[in-house]
Amino acid sequence: MPAVTADTLTLPRLVEPDPTTATDRAVTSLTTAPRGFEGEGFPVHRAFAGVPLHELDPFIHMDQMGEVEYAAGEPKGTPWHPHRGFETVTYMIDGVMVHQDSHGGGGVIADGATQWMTAGSGLLHIETPPEWLVAKGGLFHGIQLWVNLPAAQKMVSPNYQGLEGDDVTLLASPDGGALVRLIAGDLGGHAGPGSTRTPITMAHLTIAPGAQVRLPWTGDFNGLVYGLAGNGTVGADQRPIEAGQLAVTAAGDVLTLGGRPSPDARTDAFDVLVLGGRRIGEPVQAQGPFVMNTRAELLQAFQDYEAGKLGVIPPNALGIR
Repeated sequence: MPAVTADTLTLPRLVEPDPTTATDRAVTSLTTAPRGFEGEGFPVHRAFAGVPLHELDPFIHMDQMGEVEYAAGEPKGTPWHPHRGFETVTYMIDGVMVHQDSHGGGGVIADGATQWMTAGSGLLHIETPPEWLVAKGGLFHGIQLWVNLPAAQKMVSPNYQGLEGDDVTLLASPDGGALVRLIAGDLGGHAGPGSTRTPITMAHLTIAPGAQVRLPWTGDFNGLVYGLAGNGTVGADQRPIEAGQLAVTAAGDVLTLGGRPSPDARTDAFDVLVLGGRRIGEPVQAQGPFVMNTRAELLQAFQDYEAGKLGVIPPNALGIR
């Protein structure tokens, strides 16, 4: 970990926020993600488990997929299934996943790539390891994030965008101690490549032991910090956080993160996913693969799926593999 790396000495630098005017975000809660299984049985950490939905808004759900080293014959994915009312974001840190949807979107997601799928009014999709990976085995590690859509956009036409690893905006902290991969949104005037219907920021940082970075953060966004590997700190008071933990932060316009020496043999650094978004503030009714505003809309989604109105499996299903 991770797949996309760079020499921080050669990258554009974030500007240090003014300490006399900027407000640091304090940690309001720290939770540890329980382990579970998804799809056909691949291991995940349920990153948002136990966190109230209003603190996550506009995010609904996030799984850390793996990290696992599969033996031959072990890799698993998800079967064809429906979605409506939100966007899925799949970020492959290491390994390979094949995606296809019933609206014409899809491709291979590998080694630092991200796929952004707007389910909107509804579609079917599948995410699965390619046949060669099932036969061979290998490393599998990624993130799937669900981003809510406001009521006015829940029934938009489905859309797909694929971002390769080298599309990501690469930045360095002012002292070069942290590599920032900006996937979507804005950090200090730098824009990520992801096009989002709901305003959010999504970044993956690798922070060297002893280094600290003060990220400029949009004041009306929430701020979520999830440890991917290693150990670090959150906030000006250096609240400890480790892999598999989620920190929720209070209001402010600076997110302070630090790296600590790690007992993790895979990395000396602290790898962390940082998320923020503007609160939608609408009622949420979510069940299974659907995220709507009312119970009636949720029931309608199930009925439309059963009636085949959310799409059909393409005749060339997974021909892209």
